[in-house]
Amino acid sequence: MSSPTAAVLIIGNEILSGRTQDINLNYIANKLTAIGVRLAEARVVADIENDIVEAVNDLRKKYTYVFTTGGIGPTHDDITSDSIGKAFGRRVSENAEARARLEAHYAGATLNAARLRMARVPEGASLIENPVSAAPGFRLENVYVLAGVPNIMRAMLDSIIATLRHGPEIHSISVSGYVAESTVAEELEAIAKRYPMLDIGSYPWVRQARFGTALVVRGTDKASAEKAADEIFALVESKGGNPEREIIQPGA
Repeated sequence: MSSPTAAVLIIGNEILSGRTQDINLNYIANKLTAIGVRLAEARVVADIENDIVEAVNDLRKKYTYVFTTGGIGPTHDDITSDSIGKAFGRRVSENAEARARLEAHYAGATLNAARLRMARVPEGASLIENPVSAAPGFRLENVYVLAGVPNIMRAMLDSIIATLRHGPEIHSISVSGYVAESTVAEELEAIAKRYPMLDIGSYPWVRQARFGTALVVRGTDKASAEKAADEIFALVESKGGNPEREIIQPGA
């Protein structure tokens, strides 16, 4: 069984300006990995309708799932709902169920016109539960529109994760040691060629003024992943790198 794939589209001027640091991508990646969905791409776009439309239409054709974050709040620059509607050629209007959820959450006059903007979704979309602040996300075909606020985004994702198509378990093994990347590059390339079904990455680090490298094997074939990790362990050991091996738990 092939692994379903996914992309994340992060929407917001505040991310691109550096004022806000995105922490949603890591959470989404870990959650998807835990159910065998391979996150294949992530993009960041500004609050510009045409840019959002172009990115959504490109990504939804390439991947099993697309997750957007940001731009579904109550202010003028929250244009994700309208942009998704335009991408699909759907009219955007107030959703009766979304309004009912907001009315149940906000008391009386606190449900103002700005907050009611959060009840607007493209026609034909299904709502995504928001147990934190009631204003829902929504799904249209394979595109899932989530909040940008981290605790709300997490709650939304957690509410839909079980409904996604699961893929084969993704196995990850890290071999880390005090070797420079250049020291093992040639042999590592040869190992990667012997295991084309695996992703093998090299990630340098520095600890207490000593250089080292983490070599990570990742794939759905557990036996091949373990065998490749054994070869990498032996390689690092042969270079005097004092290797350590770690099985990375799915979603960790």
